[in-house]
Amino acid sequence: MESLYSYEDLVAIIEKLRGEGGCPWDREQTHESLTPCLLEESYELMEALQNNDIPLMREELGDVLLQVLMHTQIAKEDGEFTLEEVIHDLAHKLIYRHPHVFKDTKVENSQEVLTNWEELKQKEKNETSLVESMDRVAKTLPALVKTQKVQNKAINNGAINRDILQELEGLIDRLNCIKDTVKQGDIVQNEEKIGEILFAVVKLSTFFEINAEFALTKSMEKFINRFRYIENSRVPKD
Repeated sequence: MESLYSYEDLVAIIEKLRGEGGCPWDREQTHESLTPCLLEESYELMEALQNNDIPLMREELGDVLLQVLMHTQIAKEDGEFTLEEVIHDLAHKLIYRHPHVFKDTKVENSQEVLTNWEELKQKEKNETSLVESMDRVAKTLPALVKTQKVQNKAINNGAINRDILQELEGLIDRLNCIKDTVKQGDIVQNEEKIGEILFAVVKLSTFFEINAEFALTKSMEKFINRFRYIENSRVPKD
């Protein structure tokens, strides 16, 4: 049986690729140049997870890990931080934000865990307001993902009540309201109203604890498959 490479072996391989006499392409890479690679590998991992493709999941996790190790190696070379410091910071964060496991804090359910996590995160980052916490949500996130993160912060802060019926009524009102803007041909108003409707639909997803990005992706796939079925039915049979 072939022996398995270890974590230490992998780190040494990355160092060799980046070192003197290593790979020209790997040596040229920077944090900026690798950013598209990290994004691409992350999306490929997401697809493997959604399809429950275990062999591909294993491969894509490795590709994401490669990106982590490349960035930490570049940072080490530039004197910014080391892999050991990244691991230390992560371990410290996990212990600090799980006081119900590593200390005596009591929680009754997962929602309390998330509420405590958000409070500890705000304290850790010296956030003094909900808006400051919302502003920290990464601006590069897809709109649906960012919207749900902002909404969850508001919910965990108590700024939004989980009133599903009220939200549904508000959504119906917005849908009725857009009829008038359509009749008026007001493009600017249409864009604003559509934005409000999208935000309300995403909020319903947040209330139901449904990932809006995944839900929309599934509906899009159904839409494509519908046309695939139609086109395949038109293919003449031999």
